[in-house]
Amino acid sequence: MSADATTAAAAPPLSGKTTLIAHIGWPTESFKAPLIYNPWFARQGLDACVVPMGVKPAEYRAFLPLLFRMSNIRGALVTMPHKVTTMDLVDEATPTARIAGAANAVLLRPDGTLLGDQFDGAGFVRGVARKGHRLEGGSALVSGSGGVGSAIAASLAAAGVARLGLFDLNTASCEALAARLRAHYPQLEVALGSNDPAGFDLVVNATPLGMRDDDPLPFDVDRIAPATFVGEVVMKSTWTPLLQAARAKGCPVQVGTDMLFEMIPAYLEFFGFGTATPEELRAVALLPS
Repeated sequence: MSADATTAAAAPPLSGKTTLIAHIGWPTESFKAPLIYNPWFARQGLDACVVPMGVKPAEYRAFLPLLFRMSNIRGALVTMPHKVTTMDLVDEATPTARIAGAANAVLLRPDGTLLGDQFDGAGFVRGVARKGHRLEGGSALVSGSGGVGSAIAASLAAAGVARLGLFDLNTASCEALAARLRAHYPQLEVALGSNDPAGFDLVVNATPLGMRDDDPLPFDVDRIAPATFVGEVVMKSTWTPLLQAARAKGCPVQVGTDMLFEMIPAYLEFFGFGTATPEELRAVALLPS
């Protein structure tokens, strides 16, 4: 039986008892999470649903508190461009979220308060480690210091990289991230201001570049060595121009959706739905090929 047929047969109907998880961002067209979570909920017989919600930046601060007045909501997945703003809207944030300066998950606790956490970086690092790339003592370059880039940089530091390069056209954002990293990891060598990938063991595109076919590459691929691991966060297409170019050079790579499948088990635990392996999630996911 196909994943579609199995999911359709097992999925409970939405009802007044259905627990909702909001998936908030702008725009919503590239959202993949509902196509993974909802089939998994159906397979587990859980009366829960992830609902995409497009919220423009100007309206987000007013929207989030009202969302959590709903009686049947448990939490929210938060994506671009709201991850940094979310830090101002929760009652408490985990240490990981504070280091990253951004939250991509919000939990409504029994006392009505909101807890913010961050799983982007953990998902990315777990995926890289699963592919056999050693991070401890190595070097990494992260282009993009927004919500996802900051989270990945924080998790790379926690994983033990010795040298971390940071680049963003927004220099103030990059400098603020560097300051947070240095405060928590004083032994970490942090370099700013260059997106030259030469000499790094790992390079990460944590910018939106690659979502459109005519986007420029985030790195000069000619400067990437064949042994360098190249990671991507863009999920709109599996093989972005960066990954295609890196793969052509023989580089080991990680596609954007790998980060998503690695972080979802942590999300499930955060929201109180148990856990799953990336393999179990991929088996039921309804992502287009």
